[in-house]
Amino acid sequence: MTKDTTRLPQLADILFSPDRDAAFARLREGPAVVAARYFDGTGVWLVTRYDDIVTVLTDRRFSSDVTRQTTLDLASATGLPDDVAPYFTHTFGTYDPPDHTRLRTLVSREFTARRVQRLRPRIQQIVDELLDAVAGAEEFDLIDRFAMPLPLRVICELLGVPAADQERWHDWSRDLTAPDPERIAAGARALVGDITALIEEKRKAPAEDLLSALLQVRENDGDRLSAHELTSISLSILLGGHQTTVDLIGSGTFLLLTHPEQRERLRAQPDQIPTAVEELLRYAGPADIGVMRYTLEPVQIGGVTIPAGEAVQVLYATGNRDPRRFSDPDRLALDRADNPHLAFARGPHYCLGAALARAEGDIAFRGLVSRFPRLTLAVHPDQLTWKPGPVRTLGTLPVRPGPSRPGSTGPAEEPTSWS
Repeated sequence: MTKDTTRLPQLADILFSPDRDAAFARLREGPAVVAARYFDGTGVWLVTRYDDIVTVLTDRRFSSDVTRQTTLDLASATGLPDDVAPYFTHTFGTYDPPDHTRLRTLVSREFTARRVQRLRPRIQQIVDELLDAVAGAEEFDLIDRFAMPLPLRVICELLGVPAADQERWHDWSRDLTAPDPERIAAGARALVGDITALIEEKRKAPAEDLLSALLQVRENDGDRLSAHELTSISLSILLGGHQTTVDLIGSGTFLLLTHPEQRERLRAQPDQIPTAVEELLRYAGPADIGVMRYTLEPVQIGGVTIPAGEAVQVLYATGNRDPRRFSDPDRLALDRADNPHLAFARGPHYCLGAALARAEGDIAFRGLVSRFPRLTLAVHPDQLTWKPGPVRTLGTLPVRPGPSRPGSTGPAEEPTSWS
């Protein structure tokens, strides 16, 4: 790639666009691989098409290890301060085998489909409690009262984070994607400081939770898990285990409210909700981009030869709407059967929490459509604010619940349509 990147398109301009869907659509219609500028102005290759994205995610010529390239300072580019940046940039999501395999094995058993199935009653209990709390309200913010606390409570209980700390941990995690460098730095330092203190508390008083189990591995066999890795893994689980699910529930509910006919079919056929969750993940999945990859050797992809040691950014948002893979990709089809979307990535870095996110989405949407069959937006869609950045995040989602019908599956009045 040319050293002079000033004339190249800026990735931030796409992610911060007021109409990011249109920006991604323009990319999709262009070349398969595009030279661009990352947030700090350094060069990065954008991969836009489904098959090429799968190649990047699964081909061992592409590394997840940021130290395998020389062009990009990831910590500086994302605004992370030097004193805590390694906890976010050097974790099992950014390692290659065998280190990635070693670390993933330590936690993967907690996120298997069988283990998640055992969590479903607790997830259901939290959903019921949250919906009970808003049942009598004329209006409420669905993000603040439902989409955020549900996955946050689930992952924090799994990790062993005290209930009193959970909301501020969420606020700090939000700060990591803020456009303000000072907020990013403050949030990163606060998260590392609090999780370090919590690890020390678990060391003194272990409990039946994942953090205590990881700490026991660290105490018994330091070669399997270093102190740095314990902190970074805990942060990865916290951040990856709740933030994207907040956005799935928020964006998904928005789409259901703006596509009332499809929502009505779901309410009448709740067994189709798991299929609908997959389509919501494809159509407007939380992550528009994937974790950065780096070429270990020259690689030809999409008709372009990328030199060794360069940064490669896959765009899930374009791959999931690629007409070469999905029929009528810009149409939301909640009954879409053939749906191998990229929301959970591919290959060795396939999302560890995919089964948990699917379960939370299933139970959350099942509860919403049955409990509040007349749920409507309290504002026009144009009044909603989507936060800029690499994830698709609604700032708020004001809704009117209407009459509550616990367990209802009968017909409801036609909800307001904004489409």
